[in-house]
Amino acid sequence: MSIINRPPGPRGNPLTGNLLEFRRDPLGFLTMCARNYGPIVRLRFARITAYLINEPDYIKDVLVTNHHNFIKAKQLRANRRVFGNGLLTSEGDSWMSQRRLAQPAFHRKRIAAYGDIMVSYTEQMLARWREGGIRDIHEDMKGLTLAIVGKTLFNADVTGEAKNLGAALKAVMEQHEARRGLSRFIPEAIPTPANLRYQRAVMHLDEIIYSIIRHRRAIGEDPGDLLSMLLHARDEDGSQMTDKQLRDETMTLLIAGHDTTALALSWVLYLLSQHPQVENRLLEELETVLGTRAPNLDDLPKLSYTEMVIKEAMRLYPPAWMISREALEDCNIGGYHVPSGTQLIMSQWVTHRDPRYFSNPEEFIPDRWADDLVKRLPEYSYFPFGGGPRTCIGNSFAMMETVLVVATIAQKFRLRLAPGFSVIPWPSMTLRPKNGIKMVPTAR
Repeated sequence: MSIINRPPGPRGNPLTGNLLEFRRDPLGFLTMCARNYGPIVRLRFARITAYLINEPDYIKDVLVTNHHNFIKAKQLRANRRVFGNGLLTSEGDSWMSQRRLAQPAFHRKRIAAYGDIMVSYTEQMLARWREGGIRDIHEDMKGLTLAIVGKTLFNADVTGEAKNLGAALKAVMEQHEARRGLSRFIPEAIPTPANLRYQRAVMHLDEIIYSIIRHRRAIGEDPGDLLSMLLHARDEDGSQMTDKQLRDETMTLLIAGHDTTALALSWVLYLLSQHPQVENRLLEELETVLGTRAPNLDDLPKLSYTEMVIKEAMRLYPPAWMISREALEDCNIGGYHVPSGTQLIMSQWVTHRDPRYFSNPEEFIPDRWADDLVKRLPEYSYFPFGGGPRTCIGNSFAMMETVLVVATIAQKFRLRLAPGFSVIPWPSMTLRPKNGIKMVPTAR
């Protein structure tokens, strides 16, 4: 009889397994497991078995080489009420068809037209800042990226709706965070206060998106936004997206497109405030490349240090801090047996801070990215946008937006943490600052 080789891991509680340890400190717990138990760690969350994978070759095996044997994890599939069957949650032929239809909307030439919008909306935000006042920079970045995605996705000014949209999106995020713990066993159909808030939030988002889709179909215009591309896209058989498919894709882009970029911007601005020497180097580049004018798309290749600052921020504080998959069939990874149904966890937070790949991994050192570090690193030791066929479709859009916004803000304001305020990373659906990031702006 053959012996099944299972990876090592912490024993945990007989009933809940490692759930409570993970719940208390997800980032610290996963880091401890990776450092103490090796490249593959066996975990148990109540009745669910999970393997933490922190070896780049094995991560590539799951995301690229054998990606057909893995689907999105149970927890993400449980969010279909909000994401529907869009690119984030769909699988198989459905996902392939949706990806083909959506891909042209994110062609580099297409998204290049949005650079001026990104800078203009940032300047409008900065015009409302007052020197010496305390601002929650994360809230500001959420409002900014929501306005940008509203304009580029729908050609709509959602500034007036930003507060209501933000509240709805916050309720969705809070529900995801709550369902990571024991409340995951409470069906969404049960009318708990949290479930009711969640349902109301999704209904509000549905109303907004379906209204925009109906209006656009009725007038038949193509104002050059991403929704127009999706409306007119045709698959190989000539079919187009239904209203439901359009809703699912635009909901995914609305949530993912504004939340993750807002977080990337927030973490960059926080890290710059803590490292004046890096900030000064950034300003030197901006003065050399831009002088006193605003940045534009043509400046991106010249803003190399700005891009290194952003890459380093996404290494330390990756907005997508964990990727999960589920094995469809029994397989073998790194010499260990992986049963069908096993949940596989790949954490950017853990791998990006691994001393095997990054010297002084806890330190913010943008210069480490000089001389094409990405090409010298083991593949999938750095993967802020995921990887394989399901890599983030909007990664070029997000990087362009982050560089232009950071450059525009840094030109005009210096930001410092409010006295006595501490920033606490909070790993929810994305890596968020638990109590925001309170900062004091000073005009340059």
